[in-house]
Amino acid sequence: MFQLVSLELYKLFTKGRSWIALSAILFIVVAVIFAMYSEGGALMGMGTQSLQDSFMFEGNIINGYLVTYLIQNAMLVHVPMLIALVCGDMISGEASSGTIRFLLTRQVSRERIIISKFIACVFYSTILVLLMAALSLGLGIAIFGKGDMFIMKDIIYIIEENSVPLRMFYAFSFSILGMATVASLAFMFSAFTQSSITPVVMTMVVIIFFTILSALNVELFNIMKKYFFTNYMNNWKLFFEEPYNNSKIYKSILVLSAHIIAFFSITLFFFKRKDIQS
Repeated sequence: MFQLVSLELYKLFTKGRSWIALSAILFIVVAVIFAMYSEGGALMGMGTQSLQDSFMFEGNIINGYLVTYLIQNAMLVHVPMLIALVCGDMISGEASSGTIRFLLTRQVSRERIIISKFIACVFYSTILVLLMAALSLGLGIAIFGKGDMFIMKDIIYIIEENSVPLRMFYAFSFSILGMATVASLAFMFSAFTQSSITPVVMTMVVIIFFTILSALNVELFNIMKKYFFTNYMNNWKLFFEEPYNNSKIYKSILVLSAHIIAFFSITLFFFKRKDIQS
């Protein structure tokens, strides 16, 4: 199995689209940091204008931790597309080129092939999240420094500096799970077609469709959205609330894990019965 996974990782990182996605992460991080460096003070001034009459702000509100938090907000929009771009080609690309038929002529079961490809796919999505974490924290702290986190939601949270790193660790760990869900969805669609573009489009359509339904205040949709994985992907933000909402966190982990298992099971079931002779 180790040799199969190593082979899949080698094939994955020799594809141009894999490096395009990694480069896009670098671009997103640098773009947000540049925007915050040039306009961050004005934006934060507008955001806290209503509070300045009652409170006095001291210290560096815009710091590396806050910038990292803002960058992580872009994950639901940008990173899923990058993951779908790569994971959506894991099976369909080889089915189109015919290399998967050659692979199946060897004494390797379809189960081991699909498991090795899935491991490589999830590994890649994890690399994207870790790269974003390393770049955003590294560059953010180097340019803006450290400090307490000032987060404005329905409630204003001020998180002490010494507790932020652990919260960041939890948040990015949760994000890895969320992006693995997207990877497993794109991987599943990849087994259904020989087109490299179709799985990407289908993955993004599902994410956008579920997101729109979740935003509509309709009784039927309110019941359905409890089962949409998109409704839980952004719950990494729960780690920046005080106190932790453990019930929501555990439920989110359970729902996302259930989707990963379901998507992989469907992929394995379909691939074992798929006609790859044509």
